[in-house]
Amino acid sequence: MARENRLAGETSPYLLQHSKNPVDWFPWGEEALARARQEDKPILLSIGYAACHWCHVMERESFENPAIAQLMNDSFVCIKVDREERPDLDDIYMSATVAMSGSGGWPMTVFLTPEQQPFFAGTYFPPVDRQGRAGFTTVLQKLAELWRTDRETLVDQAQQLTEHVQQLSGPGPRGGLSLDRQRAAVEQLAQSYDSRYGGFGKAPKFPPSQSLELMLRFVRRTGDALALRMLKGTLDGMKAGGMYDQLGGGFARYSTDERWHVPHFEKMLYDNAQLAKVYTEAFQLTGDAEYARIAQETLDYVAREMQSPEGGYYSATDADSEGVEGKFFVWEPHEVEELLSAEDAADFCAYYDVTPQGNWEGSNVLRVERTHEEVADELGITVAELRASLQRSIPILYEARGRRVPPLLDDKILVAWNGLMIEAFAVAARVFPERGYAESAARAAEHLRKALVRPDGGLFRTARAGKAHLAGYLEDYAYLVQGLVSLYEVSGDERHLIEAARLAERLLRDFGDDGGGPFYQTAHDHEALIARVRDGHDGALPNANAIAAHALTRLARHLGRPEWEERARDALRGYAKSLERLPRAFGSSLNALDFMTEASLELVLVGEPGADGYDDLTAELARHYAPNRVEARLLPGHTSELPLAKGKQLVGGHAALYVCRNFVCAAPVTTAEDAAALLVAPGERENGI
Repeated sequence: MARENRLAGETSPYLLQHSKNPVDWFPWGEEALARARQEDKPILLSIGYAACHWCHVMERESFENPAIAQLMNDSFVCIKVDREERPDLDDIYMSATVAMSGSGGWPMTVFLTPEQQPFFAGTYFPPVDRQGRAGFTTVLQKLAELWRTDRETLVDQAQQLTEHVQQLSGPGPRGGLSLDRQRAAVEQLAQSYDSRYGGFGKAPKFPPSQSLELMLRFVRRTGDALALRMLKGTLDGMKAGGMYDQLGGGFARYSTDERWHVPHFEKMLYDNAQLAKVYTEAFQLTGDAEYARIAQETLDYVAREMQSPEGGYYSATDADSEGVEGKFFVWEPHEVEELLSAEDAADFCAYYDVTPQGNWEGSNVLRVERTHEEVADELGITVAELRASLQRSIPILYEARGRRVPPLLDDKILVAWNGLMIEAFAVAARVFPERGYAESAARAAEHLRKALVRPDGGLFRTARAGKAHLAGYLEDYAYLVQGLVSLYEVSGDERHLIEAARLAERLLRDFGDDGGGPFYQTAHDHEALIARVRDGHDGALPNANAIAAHALTRLARHLGRPEWEERARDALRGYAKSLERLPRAFGSSLNALDFMTEASLELVLVGEPGADGYDDLTAELARHYAPNRVEARLLPGHTSELPLAKGKQLVGGHAALYVCRNFVCAAPVTTAEDAAALLVAPGERENGI
């Protein structure tokens, strides 16, 4: 039986995967850093995550190889980091990797001085030299030799790289932000728009969630036809391709090709949270029922497969099963034919492009290339018959797929990603109130309160198997506050707003700068690293500084705290110059700006489900895409001291909707028709902040 290394005591599934490697792995911490200083050895820092296919490849090829492991152990202090647990380390050393190699990704392999300064970095290395690419063995031997014979050069390079990372970690000079940048961002996106398949740029294609939200808001404000065409083209392309799980719902991390056909099969909680919200709001904006279907199927998948019994949402599922990428998801015709009637099998294979020759490496990734009408015409049946056939077949094939060996489940609970998913479920609960989405979000919020709040009232970052640890980052606070505000707005449960306000106070105290400006990624009492990062652009996740600003502004308008809104505006102004140059990279900041510059539509709904008029009013609220609303819901007889809800009550025993702007309300209405007239009125706009 293989000897376990120090990773055996960790909670991260990614770290535990490496606990039986012959490499003498350390988790990041003082024990490893002290060892490097005491033994005067460089640090080999390997960063990845559990659902990363190439991380598994490098483990099999190199970290499980006894000869390579011996080279690592003899010359380096080896540290393994889960990037999802430690986004601070990931950001710092990814900046160094990109600066040195011109690109980044995972697995990330960085060599550091004992003082944590990087002097060499790359991503995946094959075990031996291959096709002109240096193998990991060669890299290890060469760097070990240089450390012994030419250390001064390495240390000089480390100092230069560290200074570069530190320069990247600060905001620029503050300036005003104009709403014109919203249009400029859309114009920049149009330059790389793929008019054939949707999305932006060439392969690989990632879901551009924050850019899509930007376009939703821009279309709402301007009615711009090009932005609407790019929005719909991208949403249509993603939902039709293999990047969307046509059987089980939910999206994979990205498409390896420009057509959204073949995904990188891992599913990440954060992608599905952002995309479920975008598809929900796109349904509100366009009325396209297909977008509602995708939103519902995605959220149903999360509730069914990714929510723990305690309520928290799991992080991800792997790309591989049985050591083969995508094996769990692909089909061959005979597998379909063995499970369905001959007619239903023919219908399914025709619609989802399942052929004997296969559409990917001899197998078939389910995708939709033709409309129901086109396929029904080819099969000689009606569209209704085809839809009924598919509706019969999907549950049967989904159940059969579930008997296959599944991909690894990364079952750690991350506060930040849970915050995003609480937000998605809450937004969808307003639009689809009958599906239990508010209840799912409330269970998650309650679990976080019970299991991931530290004794001092701050947040832990992560928990698994009953153990919560690591201090929370800005994104943990920002995303959770945003999600709790949305959950309050749809549920009326004031506990969520109170907790959001408490965490906002903590965010301001722990992550703010006394001089104002953007928030830091780490708290003031966080361990000292080579840089303390502040950044403003989006990545796979929405920018935490922007979400913090957005959430603070929402709270300010709920609670009558104008100083919080001013602090939020100041947090965005630190990126004025960067946003001027590349607005498309700042979608989250522009979405926050869109909220700040419109006088909020303030709504108070008094009543209870099933009561006279209540369901009609909620249906009318669900129909309108109004992302800059501030909403409260009150049960009859409940007295609220919150500024927006105070004094509101039923009207003549009927459910009533109060529609206000800047705390000035029109007369309450009790019918959906009267509500509709008030909800469509645009709010006053500032030109910027």
